[in-house]
Amino acid sequence: MSEQTCDSTLDLEAGRLLFARPFVFIKGCVRIADLPSADRMEIAFAGRSNVGKSSLINALVGMTSLARTSNTPGRTQELNIFEAADAPLRIVDMPGYGFAQAPKEKVAQWTKLIHSYLTGRPNLRRVYVLVDGRHGPKANDLTVMNELDKAAVSYQVVLTKADKLLGRDLDKIVAATKAAIAKRPAAHPELIITSSQTKFGMETLRAEIAELLTS
Repeated sequence: MSEQTCDSTLDLEAGRLLFARPFVFIKGCVRIADLPSADRMEIAFAGRSNVGKSSLINALVGMTSLARTSNTPGRTQELNIFEAADAPLRIVDMPGYGFAQAPKEKVAQWTKLIHSYLTGRPNLRRVYVLVDGRHGPKANDLTVMNELDKAAVSYQVVLTKADKLLGRDLDKIVAATKAAIAKRPAAHPELIITSSQTKFGMETLRAEIAELLTS
């Protein structure tokens, strides 16, 4: 796979500089009231349990253990907040949706927390909806997109684990995913294809995020 194109080399450089500084874990929030003040732009990462959110966040910031990774679905149980001291950006790692090895009551609490965050956070600029590149959008991915559309929250689909597919198979998933978001009002039209293992797509994702700060 060759790196995806971006608007300009300046975008790529802005993305590199934005994530060249060290990000740190601030805290985990189980209530909306626990969130930091809305003093900077926020981006959030959402996805099915075990889609690779934590691995992608680590690859995005160029660190190996900022976000905790696990093979156990449902490991992320809070809104986990990451910041860099001098960055005008906050990263929010959301609890995974769908299957999780946790009591139903706990999953219901996560679902309510996610809904409250997505529909009521004034400085949330974009949600990156992570979709497993081996399978394409599942029913619960589409449910989350429906909610984002209804709430008019901008989101962009990021395909993960692209290194697990051959080119022809990946092309089919990309085409199916583009068709699934084509007429969705809050969806960004461009997909970002990534691999946390090979770091493919990270330059593009960084550049897209940096562009949000200037648009």
